[in-house]
Amino acid sequence: MTDIDGERPAGSDASDASREGAAASEEIVAGAGSAVTAAVHDLGGFIRSQRESAHVSLRQLAKRAGVSNPYLSQIERGLRKPSAEVLQQIAKGLRVSAEALYVQAGILEHKEASPVLDAVLSDVQITERQKQVLIEIYESFRREDAPEIDPTVAS
Repeated sequence: MTDIDGERPAGSDASDASREGAAASEEIVAGAGSAVTAAVHDLGGFIRSQRESAHVSLRQLAKRAGVSNPYLSQIERGLRKPSAEVLQQIAKGLRVSAEALYVQAGILEHKEASPVLDAVLSDVQITERQKQVLIEIYESFRREDAPEIDPTVAS
Protein backbone atom coordinates (compact mmCIF):
# COMPACT_ATOMS: atom_id res chain seq x y z
CA MET A 1 0.00 0.00 0.00
CA THR A 2 1.39 3.46 -0.93
CA ASP A 3 0.36 7.05 -0.18
CA ILE A 4 -0.19 9.86 -2.71
CA ASP A 5 3.59 10.44 -3.18
CA GLY A 6 4.14 6.73 -3.99
CA GLU A 7 5.78 6.03 -0.63
CA ARG A 8 4.79 3.38 1.88
CA PRO A 9 3.24 4.66 5.09
CA ALA A 10 5.17 3.95 8.29
CA GLY A 11 4.41 0.51 9.73
CA SER A 12 3.13 -1.03 6.49
CA ASP A 13 6.16 -3.32 6.14
CA ALA A 14 5.14 -5.13 9.31
CA SER A 15 1.58 -5.64 8.14
CA ASP A 16 2.80 -6.87 4.72
CA ALA A 17 5.16 -9.32 6.42
CA SER A 18 2.33 -10.44 8.68
CA ARG A 19 0.05 -11.07 5.68
CA GLU A 20 2.82 -12.96 3.86
CA GLY A 21 3.49 -15.06 6.97
CA ALA A 22 -0.21 -15.83 7.33
CA ALA A 23 -0.42 -16.83 3.67
CA ALA A 24 2.60 -19.13 4.05
CA SER A 25 1.05 -20.70 7.16
CA GLU A 26 -2.21 -21.30 5.30
CA GLU A 27 -0.28 -23.01 2.48
CA ILE A 28 1.51 -25.27 4.97
CA VAL A 29 -1.74 -26.17 6.70
CA ALA A 30 -3.43 -26.79 3.34
CA GLY A 31 -0.52 -29.00 2.27
CA ALA A 32 -0.68 -31.00 5.49
CA GLY A 33 -4.45 -31.27 5.18
CA SER A 34 -4.17 -32.61 1.65
CA ALA A 35 -1.52 -35.12 2.80
CA VAL A 36 -3.86 -36.37 5.53
CA THR A 37 -6.73 -36.52 3.05
CA ALA A 38 -4.56 -38.50 0.60
CA ALA A 39 -3.54 -40.93 3.37
CA VAL A 40 -7.15 -41.46 4.41
CA HIS A 41 -8.17 -41.98 0.77
CA ASP A 42 -5.30 -44.47 0.29
CA LEU A 43 -6.43 -46.32 3.42
CA GLY A 44 -9.99 -46.48 2.12
CA GLY A 45 -8.79 -47.75 -1.24
CA PHE A 46 -6.66 -50.37 0.49
CA ILE A 47 -9.62 -51.54 2.60
CA ARG A 48 -11.84 -51.68 -0.50
CA SER A 49 -9.27 -53.69 -2.48
CA GLN A 50 -8.82 -56.12 0.42
CA ARG A 51 -12.57 -56.50 0.75
CA GLU A 52 -13.05 -57.08 -2.97
CA SER A 53 -10.17 -59.58 -3.19
CA ALA A 54 -11.74 -61.49 -0.28
CA HIS A 55 -15.08 -61.48 -2.15
CA VAL A 56 -16.82 -59.81 0.78
CA SER A 57 -19.63 -57.32 0.24
CA LEU A 58 -19.71 -53.94 1.94
CA ARG A 59 -22.67 -55.09 4.02
CA GLN A 60 -20.94 -58.29 5.08
CA LEU A 61 -17.79 -56.47 6.16
CA ALA A 62 -19.78 -53.81 7.99
CA LYS A 63 -21.61 -56.53 9.90
CA ARG A 64 -18.38 -58.44 10.69
CA ALA A 65 -16.65 -55.26 11.83
CA GLY A 66 -19.61 -54.01 13.85
CA VAL A 67 -19.91 -50.70 11.98
CA SER A 68 -22.71 -49.27 9.87
CA ASN A 69 -22.78 -49.66 6.09
CA PRO A 70 -22.68 -45.88 5.49
CA TYR A 71 -19.73 -45.42 7.84
CA LEU A 72 -17.72 -48.19 6.16
CA SER A 73 -18.59 -46.75 2.75
CA GLN A 74 -17.34 -43.32 3.88
CA ILE A 75 -14.09 -44.89 5.11
CA GLU A 76 -13.58 -46.63 1.77
CA ARG A 77 -14.22 -43.38 -0.12
CA GLY A 78 -11.73 -41.51 2.08
CA LEU A 79 -14.34 -39.30 3.70
CA ARG A 80 -13.77 -40.60 7.24
CA LYS A 81 -10.63 -41.51 9.17
CA PRO A 82 -11.39 -44.49 11.41
CA SER A 83 -9.93 -44.94 14.88
CA ALA A 84 -7.40 -47.66 15.66
CA GLU A 85 -10.19 -49.69 17.28
CA VAL A 86 -12.38 -49.52 14.18
CA LEU A 87 -9.37 -50.47 12.03
CA GLN A 88 -8.80 -53.49 14.23
CA GLN A 89 -12.45 -54.54 13.81
CA ILE A 90 -12.20 -54.08 10.04
CA ALA A 91 -8.96 -56.11 9.99
CA LYS A 92 -10.69 -58.94 11.83
CA GLY A 93 -13.61 -58.77 9.41
CA LEU A 94 -11.22 -58.98 6.46
CA ARG A 95 -9.02 -61.55 8.18
CA VAL A 96 -5.94 -59.43 7.61
CA SER A 97 -3.41 -58.12 10.05
CA ALA A 98 -4.44 -55.04 11.98
CA GLU A 99 -0.81 -53.97 11.63
CA ALA A 100 -1.22 -53.75 7.85
CA LEU A 101 -4.13 -51.36 8.27
CA TYR A 102 -2.27 -49.35 10.91
CA VAL A 103 0.65 -48.92 8.50
CA GLN A 104 -1.74 -47.82 5.73
CA ALA A 105 -3.39 -45.35 8.13
CA GLY A 106 -0.03 -43.96 9.22
CA ILE A 107 -0.47 -45.14 12.80
CA LEU A 108 2.56 -47.45 12.55
CA GLU A 109 5.72 -47.20 10.51
CA HIS A 110 6.42 -49.81 7.88
CA LYS A 111 9.01 -52.32 9.09
CA GLU A 112 11.53 -54.27 7.04
CA ALA A 113 10.10 -57.27 5.25
CA SER A 114 10.61 -60.52 7.09
CA PRO A 115 9.47 -63.92 5.79
CA VAL A 116 8.75 -65.05 9.35
CA LEU A 117 6.63 -61.98 10.19
CA ASP A 118 4.89 -62.17 6.80
CA ALA A 119 4.00 -65.81 7.43
CA VAL A 120 2.65 -65.11 10.92
CA LEU A 121 0.66 -62.07 9.79
CA SER A 122 -0.86 -63.83 6.80
CA ASP A 123 -1.95 -66.94 8.72
CA VAL A 124 -5.77 -66.97 8.82
CA GLN A 125 -5.99 -69.83 11.31
CA ILE A 126 -4.68 -67.91 14.30
CA THR A 127 -6.19 -64.91 16.07
CA GLU A 128 -4.81 -61.37 16.06
CA ARG A 129 -3.78 -61.81 19.70
CA GLN A 130 -1.90 -65.03 18.88
CA LYS A 131 -0.15 -63.23 16.02
CA GLN A 132 0.89 -60.41 18.34
CA VAL A 133 2.30 -62.84 20.91
CA LEU A 134 4.23 -64.81 18.28
CA ILE A 135 5.69 -61.60 16.86
CA GLU A 136 6.69 -60.37 20.31
CA ILE A 137 8.45 -63.67 21.07
CA TYR A 138 10.18 -63.69 17.68
CA GLU A 139 11.37 -60.09 18.09
CA SER A 140 12.65 -60.78 21.62
CA PHE A 141 14.77 -63.67 20.26
CA ARG A 142 16.12 -61.40 17.53
CA ARG A 143 17.03 -58.70 20.07
CA GLU A 144 18.88 -61.28 22.21
CA ASP A 145 20.91 -62.45 19.21
CA ALA A 146 21.56 -58.98 17.79
CA PRO A 147 25.16 -57.80 18.08
CA GLU A 148 25.61 -55.15 20.73
CA ILE A 149 26.56 -51.72 19.39
CA ASP A 150 29.02 -49.66 21.41
CA PRO A 151 27.43 -46.19 21.83
CA THR A 152 30.89 -44.60 22.37
CA VAL A 153 32.07 -45.56 18.87
CA ALA A 154 31.27 -42.80 16.37
CA SER A 155 29.85 -43.91 13.07
